[in-house]
Amino acid sequence: MLEALKRAETVLAAIPASLPLLALRIALAVPFFKSGLTKWEGFLQLSTGAKYLFQQEFKLHILGAQYAYPFPLVSATLAGIAEIVLPILLVLGLGTRFAAFGILIMTAVIQITVPGGWANFHLPWAAMALALMVYGAGRISADALLPWQKPARSGGLRQVA
Repeated sequence: MLEALKRAETVLAAIPASLPLLALRIALAVPFFKSGLTKWEGFLQLSTGAKYLFQQEFKLHILGAQYAYPFPLVSATLAGIAEIVLPILLVLGLGTRFAAFGILIMTAVIQITVPGGWANFHLPWAAMALALMVYGAGRISADALLPWQKPARSGGLRQVA
């Protein structure tokens, strides 16, 4: 049994870090992109549902009180644009750290809007975004093609491939 575990560890250690980073980028992009699609009825035309949610339903839960979204239609428009653009950037691996930071900020806003979603949704999204911010997109990305791109940080771990 110990030998099988060692063999499994050797096989797993041989997997280039770029593959799990690609999986992280896609896993984080999918729920945001799907949500973004629901906010539009046409090019830059907010859906009726998105308008209603941001104007009537969504509240910011801060220090035990609930507050209406400031400028709800602007907030809905910006959220809808971000939920389309940032996931596309993540999947392409273009501006990955910037896109992951944007998703992290959106996750924080979603958390104060829907506080009950922390354990099932917001915490995993935040963890994925943080990992991508620290390690970048990996070699399977548009970022890797940029001449000014610095090598990924290892943080004491093996270099991200």
